[in-house]
Amino acid sequence: MGDPVSLAAYSTFNRDDWAKLRSNTPLTLSEADLIALRGTNEHTSLDEVVDIYLPLSRLLNLHVRAARNLNGVKDAFLGRLAGEAPYIIAIAGSVAVGKSTLARILQALMARWPDHPRVDLVTTDGFLHPNAVLQERGLMQRKGFPESYDLKRMVQFLADVKANQPEVKAPVYSHLAYDIVPDEWQVVAQPDVLIFEGLNVLQTAGLSGPRPASTIVSDFFDFSLYIDADEANIETWYINRFLLLQRSAFQNPGSYFHHYRDLPEAEAVATAKRIWREINHINLIDNILPTRDRARLILSKQADHRIGEISLRQI
Repeated sequence: MGDPVSLAAYSTFNRDDWAKLRSNTPLTLSEADLIALRGTNEHTSLDEVVDIYLPLSRLLNLHVRAARNLNGVKDAFLGRLAGEAPYIIAIAGSVAVGKSTLARILQALMARWPDHPRVDLVTTDGFLHPNAVLQERGLMQRKGFPESYDLKRMVQFLADVKANQPEVKAPVYSHLAYDIVPDEWQVVAQPDVLIFEGLNVLQTAGLSGPRPASTIVSDFFDFSLYIDADEANIETWYINRFLLLQRSAFQNPGSYFHHYRDLPEAEAVATAKRIWREINHINLIDNILPTRDRARLILSKQADHRIGEISLRQI
């Protein structure tokens, strides 16, 4: 998991040791809840929720409480009552690694804690530049790379959320249309917790040009997670997801990928492998994976999608 310095920065737990940290945190999700929360080609079980997600939910709840106490100390020192800023949790990792499922399950679990019931989830997809802009800039084949996002808008969104603005709007992205939905917004209204999920949320790149930006996206995060897995496993998951979508979403005439709907399986597999090799694998190696050791917590997945190891940053 990186060089000796990064290894020393983390305490690593196996499943059994991590599961013990659940303490008495109750299981508040049913099998029906979990089925509704699972992503495409995901098979997260209730055992996984109990062993991995409940200890994680407990850890994050303790962090939220500690952050509120610290804010109270600051307000007391300044002699003011400024209110509670939303606690922002970032989730990073490759395409097809399971970020969306983790985010949805975590949202459901955290919203069931009595002291922070309002938990919103926003993905960075909405901050991609519209396809027309990407085409104009020659970036359609680099969609999901750092330069394909409107980082200024993303930073402003997070700054407004953290400033506890009454309502903050995030653009909406359609995976079916593969584009930003014009004049449609997700409204975030002073949540207790905001989960912010995306490929490159832990990037340190500037907003534009080679000079470092004075403010970057990760400046607004209170806690960050990275989902890790072997590259070969992620490629397999990506191909399997492509085949599943070919039989489902791609059949919709409104799908951007409708032209793939009738490919024979061998051609579909070859197409998925090509897209992975030419786009997603490059983005993983060049941009996403280098941010892994900036995360507070790393969840390492096995070939069967189960989390086998958890690394918690100590320094």
